[in-house]
Amino acid sequence: MKIKYSELIDQTLYFPTEEFNVSENNLLFHDIPLMEVVEKFGTPLKISYLPRISQNIQKAKSWFREAFEKAEYKKNYTYCYCTKSSHFNFVLEEALKNDISIETSSAYDMDIVKSLYGKGKVDKNIEVICNGFKTDDYLAKISEMINSGFENITPILDNYRELDKLTESIDTTFDIGIRIASEEEPKFEFYTSRLGIGYRDIIPYYSQKIAEHPNARLKMLHFFINTGIKDTAYYWNELYKCLRVYARLKKIAPEVDSLNIGGGFPIKTSLNFEYDYQYMVEEIVSQIKKFCEEEGVEEPNIYTEFGSFTVGESGANLYKIISQKRQNDREKWNMIDSSFMTTLPDTWAISRHFIMLPLNRWEDTYERVFLGGLTCDSDDYYNSEQHTNAIYLPVFSDTKPLYIGFFHTGAYQETIGGYGGVHHCLMPQPRHVLIQKDENGELQYEVFREKQEPEDILKILGYK
Repeated sequence: MKIKYSELIDQTLYFPTEEFNVSENNLLFHDIPLMEVVEKFGTPLKISYLPRISQNIQKAKSWFREAFEKAEYKKNYTYCYCTKSSHFNFVLEEALKNDISIETSSAYDMDIVKSLYGKGKVDKNIEVICNGFKTDDYLAKISEMINSGFENITPILDNYRELDKLTESIDTTFDIGIRIASEEEPKFEFYTSRLGIGYRDIIPYYSQKIAEHPNARLKMLHFFINTGIKDTAYYWNELYKCLRVYARLKKIAPEVDSLNIGGGFPIKTSLNFEYDYQYMVEEIVSQIKKFCEEEGVEEPNIYTEFGSFTVGESGANLYKIISQKRQNDREKWNMIDSSFMTTLPDTWAISRHFIMLPLNRWEDTYERVFLGGLTCDSDDYYNSEQHTNAIYLPVFSDTKPLYIGFFHTGAYQETIGGYGGVHHCLMPQPRHVLIQKDENGELQYEVFREKQEPEDILKILGYK
């Protein structure tokens, strides 16, 4: 009879994997000895393994490079990092090591670009794609930077007003793009995306407002599907509609030379995760080339804006099981030393799953449990894994501490949860540790931010 936790994993999951392995009964994440990290820094703990950022960028670049060669695609590919996924300086600085561009979504992003320039991390040739609905402040900062010599900033028009405002404040020629308001999947509460300009309105708008514009040059058509890049009839149908607009536009606007297909690459949320990235890239590239050949227009440069894919798999959250509550004869609640609502808000806000594994005691027997956070909120829990619809962990013991980790949590969680601010039930922000490798492959640890103390929270609330 197989009753050990390690035997359960062998029966139900693909294990070990590229990221995970077990040594001496303890879990390794990218060869990081997690129990040693816990002993050194304590829990709850947020870790960011920075090399994974560069690894994923290089993977995507290689997929597109191979797809271009296979399809004999004549134009260029540009990898943009979608900053809203994680705005931290250590993320941007790691990503920028890989010759990428940046995609922004708010006025504050422009301040980040200026800060990177001030530190010498980028120069004025940095390519910045400015997305999102643009407030006057956002438009003013875009204009200011273009006027000061940042020539590769491309605002993507989200509505008709934005071009008028940019025209008033930019005193040189500048590039622009147009975002297509794609039609959403039927399950959505609305039919058309609130972002962008409708398919049928783009050609008339170009003819009336852009074709004879003295300074603005339309260079890019921007396309994004909210549900991500998937091999579904819905995705391909929306891509073809976008390509029809591109082909019609290209015939009257030869200066249009780029198609931005946005983000949407998934990340691993289960050890049984399956997604053929290479196939999807090859299909996208070949379909774009084939469509353009049939329409008799030149194929575009291809841009992507991967955010979660860039940074998501670099993050992990580590917790200690501090107690077990038995509410009835079937339900056991393992309580973590933090809160899911504050440190992993996607778990309750959109029912997102992350890879969850124990850090130690892999040779112990296991039991089915629910996981509870420390806030006094009934939604502060986590109760299923994608592969089993249940959670199994080594049996709780008062004398043998159990530690668990949630992995691939590097995108969105800190900003949605309000990093460093006031959290539900005043749960403190955990200590945050950055992990890098030196030139010899040795792990290096740096505390990016210490755990919040009561004084920090009271000061924010006005008590100090």
